[in-house]
Amino acid sequence: MVLSGPSGSGKSTAIKALEDLGFFCVDNMPVSLLPKFLELVQSGEIAKVAAVVDVREREFLREFTPVFETLKKSGYKVEILYLEASDESLVRRFSETRRKHPLASSESPLEGILREREMLNELKAHADKVVDTTQFTVHQLRDTIKEYFSGPVTTEKMIINLISFGYKYGIPTDADLVMDIRFLPNPFFSNSLKWLDGTDEEVKKFVLGNEQSQEFLNRFRNFLDYLIPLYWKEGKSYLTIAIGCTGGKHRSVVIAEKLAEDINSDIAVARKRHRDVHKI
Repeated sequence: MVLSGPSGSGKSTAIKALEDLGFFCVDNMPVSLLPKFLELVQSGEIAKVAAVVDVREREFLREFTPVFETLKKSGYKVEILYLEASDESLVRRFSETRRKHPLASSESPLEGILREREMLNELKAHADKVVDTTQFTVHQLRDTIKEYFSGPVTTEKMIINLISFGYKYGIPTDADLVMDIRFLPNPFFSNSLKWLDGTDEEVKKFVLGNEQSQEFLNRFRNFLDYLIPLYWKEGKSYLTIAIGCTGGKHRSVVIAEKLAEDINSDIAVARKRHRDVHKI
């Protein structure tokens, strides 16, 4: 697992989470040393390795493409995890920690953030998974990493990440597919259900107990049954499906939960995360 992304996006937290999952982790690894390093690791009993590479190692942008191609041809399973965050959140994080951005020549980190983002564009395009940490706390990022990567190097199944969200808080930027279900009946307008959420049985009965919801689920499941094998055939390891309603508390949670139950198959395993369920 190669971990990269702009400074301040959460790579230190992510690498600690991967370490907890049994990965042998190395920070700031020169890309040119990766092939030799993996040869040494392979001679032991280490099966999972995670290396952080970023602009601190100045030559990696020039070297990463040929090195990664060499590793894949040699039979290694190499996956790139890229952490992203908005300019505003990165500036705030640098201000709170009083750290200097490694590429900023002035006191303002924004100059370095913009320069670094431009330098990393090509690497981001090669990423197998992009995780936006803008709205994450340290604990949420750690949990997300553990959910996503608790077994990607040992499983031969595609990981389907189902995220429920509220449109009022914005669309998840790491979503591959986005489904708007605001057309379904809304429990928010029921006084007895308004303050519950989609994990409650009464809310589930309300959302799923009508013909419109059942028809949608049947049609969407058929679509995914068609789509997932095609992604798998193309070698895609992860697919993130975002299910959105107005506030991300009722309908999207119910539908994501239901899809997570139905998606597991011979080639795919589903994981779920309810991004906005606890927001007011």
